[in-house]
Amino acid sequence: MGAQLDALDPSVLDGATILPWAQYWAWRLCGVAASEITSLGCHTDLWLPMENRPSPLARRRGWAARFAPLRKAEEVLGQLTPEWVRRTGLSPAVRIYCGLHDSNAALLAARGFSEIADREASLLSTGTWFVAMRTLADDADALTLAESRDCLINVDVNGRPVPSARWMGGREAELLMGIDTAEDELGWPALQAATAQVLAKDIMVMPSFAPGTGPFPTHIGGWNKEPADPIERRAAVQLYLALVTDVSLQLIGTKGRLLVEGRFAESPLFLASLAALRPDLSIYAANLHNGVSYGVLRLLQPDLPPLSGLARVESLPHDLPAYRQRWMREVAA
Repeated sequence: MGAQLDALDPSVLDGATILPWAQYWAWRLCGVAASEITSLGCHTDLWLPMENRPSPLARRRGWAARFAPLRKAEEVLGQLTPEWVRRTGLSPAVRIYCGLHDSNAALLAARGFSEIADREASLLSTGTWFVAMRTLADDADALTLAESRDCLINVDVNGRPVPSARWMGGREAELLMGIDTAEDELGWPALQAATAQVLAKDIMVMPSFAPGTGPFPTHIGGWNKEPADPIERRAAVQLYLALVTDVSLQLIGTKGRLLVEGRFAESPLFLASLAALRPDLSIYAANLHNGVSYGVLRLLQPDLPPLSGLARVESLPHDLPAYRQRWMREVAA
């Protein structure tokens, strides 16, 4: 958001009020302008997470003075305007809440599980982007992130810093395997056998296929040995996703517990590979197809229980730490 504002002619902002995206839609629906902390604090360059105030850039450019009043995500801003009542047919009593950033809604959903709650834990949200977000036991841990490797500090609904790392795992998987990344039709035994072959042949995918992003932003992706067998190819890609994810988790200091949600929480090979790489973690998979919606509902009902429980991930029975060492040597070379 800061980059977009910086690209504008300053005269465009004369007399303007600056709103984050979610709160823009709240304003459209009810006519009340507001800012909100998770939206300002999500990789916008507009907020200082550790100091809980606008960034020097936002103050220097005069943007901070144009921010709409700061409101809490769970606050009701108003009711649906007559125009939107006419356009939608909804009741004029519909209330419009301030709202929050989508990844933070997923984090709030994760904290609805007793295994995670407010403990030291990380959430890995998977889709086009893989976003790892860590709940801190000690805020001082947030000071050592590698900005050049796509790490940043988000802000949760309570204003607490959330060390985060991201990379385009889903996008890279699609580039390597095609649009269909599901594994159900292959069967777990076939995937296990293919994985054993990939490890025996030392087949590796090297980062990165989304230049400028993730923990290896300057690397050019490729295969050390591209497999002809399509199941081996799929197995190698899942191992690659686990390896890069492990690096991202290390960059934010993940420890204790990890909850994986999103599309790749349904990938048994990815999950089992990650568990083999990180035996120090208790890893859980969430069958949450509506995690963001559940997180938003928790704003209104903090004690709302999830509709399903978490599944503890079992480790792949292979020596992946040794494979990781060889992969890291290849990456360094």
